[in-house]
Amino acid sequence: MAGSVSHVTVHRDSYHDSVLLMRLTQELKAKSGIEDAVVVMGTPHNLDLLRQSGFSGPELDAAGANDLVIAVRGKVTPELIEGAMAELLQGDRSCAPDEIRPGSLSEAIEQHPETNLVLISVPGARAAREARRALAAGRHVMVFSDNVSLADEVELKEQARRSGLLMMGPDCGTAVINGHPLAFANAVRRGPIGVVGASGTGIQEITCCIHRLGGGVSQAIGTGGRDLSDEVGGTMTVFGIEALAADPATEVLVVVSKPPSEASAQKIIKALAATPKPSIVHFVGADPRPADEERQIQFADTLAGAAELACRFAADGYAPAQSSEPDPRMVERLAGSLPRGATLRGLFCGGTTAHEALTILARAGLAVSSNLKTANAASQTGGNSLLDLGADEFTQGRPHPMIEPSLRNERLIEEIANPDVGLLLFDLILGFGSHADPAGVLAEGVDAARKDGREIVAIASITGTDDDPQDFGLQQRKLEGAGIVIAPDNRAAAQLAAAVMRRIR
Repeated sequence: MAGSVSHVTVHRDSYHDSVLLMRLTQELKAKSGIEDAVVVMGTPHNLDLLRQSGFSGPELDAAGANDLVIAVRGKVTPELIEGAMAELLQGDRSCAPDEIRPGSLSEAIEQHPETNLVLISVPGARAAREARRALAAGRHVMVFSDNVSLADEVELKEQARRSGLLMMGPDCGTAVINGHPLAFANAVRRGPIGVVGASGTGIQEITCCIHRLGGGVSQAIGTGGRDLSDEVGGTMTVFGIEALAADPATEVLVVVSKPPSEASAQKIIKALAATPKPSIVHFVGADPRPADEERQIQFADTLAGAAELACRFAADGYAPAQSSEPDPRMVERLAGSLPRGATLRGLFCGGTTAHEALTILARAGLAVSSNLKTANAASQTGGNSLLDLGADEFTQGRPHPMIEPSLRNERLIEEIANPDVGLLLFDLILGFGSHADPAGVLAEGVDAARKDGREIVAIASITGTDDDPQDFGLQQRKLEGAGIVIAPDNRAAAQLAAAVMRRIR
């Protein structure tokens, strides 16, 4: 066996999307003898990060944005590294074994003329071009890619609307269309509730809550996070509302997003008022608006609350939501485990679940600093904090923590070095695209944080269903085995954390 070496290989004109690249990195790192591995596209930014990590050579210098770059350090030979990569790439089969993988959009449509939706995940500069071609071919489009210009997004969505087609994205990471989860999504029961969302984990949390409440989802249409900006004007959100209003399988509508511009909010309310179907709206982080009983529009104050209202509308008509306040006995028990001056650390993988938790903590009167750019983030140093670890500053050149949750554990060890930290708050997101065992990884991190008998209270919620590939029950048991308190949803987890912090104050 050779000594530890750094090895860079470049595969010319071999584009792969970010989800696959992150998974390949994770699986390559797990190979025997490999100390570190990075599998990325050769963009200038990625190449700079590789050089900063100590990788170099003519292959790296010659790599282009459409080239696949494999950088590995370890006690293995270059031949063994190439063999491992060949094995991993061979295992990625988006076609049946006897099918020919199409080399272009036109070839894909020719091979599968019955297909009516195209999912696009190519470099941002090319994504808009491919989306135009798909729309011109009469196909609905989901653009997973980011780095598409605002002007292109406006143009594409207007083109789609004129053609009566969906244009989900760009940067659309979640959808469930005709029962099929796309990108980061969960396996949810089909039913009469239709969802339109400009937030990926917001859609996931709502649809999973609907499933666990016994309801079902007709469609979950993602729009991309910029759809409700003034520039885009809610074009696809309004189109989605109109499509679900005309869908006989949809009886109740749900719209979710982070706070939109006021002009976009009014467009949403006007579109919902035009349909006779009951509707629920939740703007994450914004104060709920008064209900419009005459036009059957309710404004939920949380993601789980939106799911509850939707299920009540779909079943027996509207009924006020029940209290979700935590059990006082649980609060007393957890608070009794912590010293009076303990502080909170929230470490989240989902941007929307993080936003909701921060809002709930702030409404409970807690000052919490955060990297989230919201009115609820306190400007302070030390004390309580909550981080969205999926934000750009944490994921540049690294996998998203939903794909590689060990990155959260790394941050956890940093945070727990502060002796004041006593309460930990997490989200755990299951489903397609996510890590195969996020609970197992989180349990290891919490166990490590408790070394030397350290008193820590850990609270988490699970965004997922019993039909997800990770096995919901097994994930629960792994968290419980690590002494992590499991709340029924993200709202309840944040409310429990807030109540414990108020009690120890």
